[in-house]
Amino acid sequence: MTNKPLRIFILSPAHPLRGGIAALSERLARALQAQGAEVRIISFSLQYPAWLFPGKTQYTTDPAPSDLHIQTLVNSIHPLNWLRIGRLIRRERPDLLLIRYWLPFMAPCLGTIARIARRNGHTRVLAIADNILPHERRPGDRLLTRYFVKSVEAFVVMSRSVAQDLRRFTLQKPVIFTPHPVYDNYGDPVDKATARATLHLKSDEHYVLFFGFIRRYKGLDLLIEAMADERLRALKVQLIVAGEFYEAPEPYHALLARYNLSSEVILHTHFIPNEQVKYYFGAADIVVQPYRSATQSGISQLAFHFAKPMIVTDVGGLPETVQHGQEGYVVPVQPQAIADAMVDFFAHQRSAALEAGVQAGKKRYSWHYMSTSIENLYKQLTDG
Repeated sequence: MTNKPLRIFILSPAHPLRGGIAALSERLARALQAQGAEVRIISFSLQYPAWLFPGKTQYTTDPAPSDLHIQTLVNSIHPLNWLRIGRLIRRERPDLLLIRYWLPFMAPCLGTIARIARRNGHTRVLAIADNILPHERRPGDRLLTRYFVKSVEAFVVMSRSVAQDLRRFTLQKPVIFTPHPVYDNYGDPVDKATARATLHLKSDEHYVLFFGFIRRYKGLDLLIEAMADERLRALKVQLIVAGEFYEAPEPYHALLARYNLSSEVILHTHFIPNEQVKYYFGAADIVVQPYRSATQSGISQLAFHFAKPMIVTDVGGLPETVQHGQEGYVVPVQPQAIADAMVDFFAHQRSAALEAGVQAGKKRYSWHYMSTSIENLYKQLTDG
């Protein structure tokens, strides 16, 4: 090994694309730069065709980060583009190509680029696998994922459940687990009074927060059913839903009407800009993730940053993230269990104790740990 800075290309969504994957990759690039690496992000000129993207827009209006080198180059559906980008990376000869993998749809594009880039005999290819098999399965997922897995030399996973899924496709390739770091790039925490005033919320109510885009696997319907519990009405608990619908909203509105919850559920069902995230977490007493399935969750890491206790369901990597009884609650995927946790939290005034637990627990999730783990995995490949 020489003393030259490690040259790393990250193949991932990034600005002006929005969402958790872009946010993590940009934050990781900063962590790697802080350790002396030269980092370039290769992002997408076309991430999803319109028919595959259920939201209103894939793009953010936030200003471009001035401290990152981002190139918008990859077209996910154009094979000639994949060849061109693969050849570009092969010529540039980065030491490490780090690919984000989250959806089998991306496997032909990412797997082809990886195969071409490796032909220079120098570039090592690692993947951060957010998911191996998606929450919402489609025919061909396994075949596509197998194509991608064969193109990569080693993997970083952020939950042990993803590691287990990955072992269905490869038993030999190195796989390391490093928890999803705390999202600390959405501003400093805001006090509750300021946050509630900013969002025009009452100052004396109890608020729970459901944050992020809305799809069936995230279980918002289960949380709405839990909110119908008469004990929560008596405690004056309100639910803030902050995030864009990625599916038809009518079933959720029907549930609200069925349980007569229009005054207990506050719908901010649009994309929440980065600069407003701190107000939603600041206004909440507790964050609820009633997921039917999960791997890791960036929402949990936002809650850790903003020191908010959590209620999570016992699926995927969520129980690994939240220590039951110390940082929140881990409950079965049932409306009754979710309601019981909310009642216990508010009726027994658990806020101070659990917030202290979250503050202590966030130390487990550092960006330095993830960036160092990636560099160590690279050295393992090159020295081996």
